Amino acid sequence: MFEKEYWKPGNMLYPIPVVMVSCGSFENANIITIAWAGTVCTNPPMVSISIRRDRYSYDLIKEEKEFVINLVTKDIIRQADFCGVKSGRELDKFKECRLTPVKGNVVSTPLIGESPVNIECIVKDILALGSHDMFLAEVVSVAVDKKYMDDKGKFNLNKSGLAVFSHGEYYMLGQLLGKFGYSVKKKQAE
Repeated sequence: MFEKEYWKPGNMLYPIPVVMVSCGSFENANIITIAWAGTVCTNPPMVSISIRRDRYSYDLIKEEKEFVINLVTKDIIRQADFCGVKSGRELDKFKECRLTPVKGNVVSTPLIGESPVNIECIVKDILALGSHDMFLAEVVSVAVDKKYMDDKGKFNLNKSGLAVFSHGEYYMLGQLLGKFGYSVKKKQAE
């Protein structure tokens, strides 16, 4: 029999991706680590990020109407944590973390060069929800690190050491459990 203990309502949807969101212009760039980021729509491709109004990055994104979601790997998880606990009001996070600002394809906000995937976004709407406001954004360009491309042109993101956040701790993804649809796929004849 299953025994459950009931807690007060809260966000227990874990694990979640660790992302660093770059914002602002090259002259005034910042990085904020976001816990609340996700896919919203496939067509058009849309994502959301949620930020507290008192965060430095909030006004940068609200003013510029754009940002870049940069995926995080084990190699840059320390920088992601730093960018989540320090404020860009006091320091230049690109410089402090030795991260490379890279010119994007569409937006004027810099990408993080060390990230395996950079998702350029244009803000379409801002929803005031309570503790956080949600920025709904359309994906206008995606950059991927060529070092994860194989000789057949397949992007092997899962070999990059992607990081996730679960209940206050960082983990690296690693073990393949199955592919989409494997539970209903017909078995191959031996």
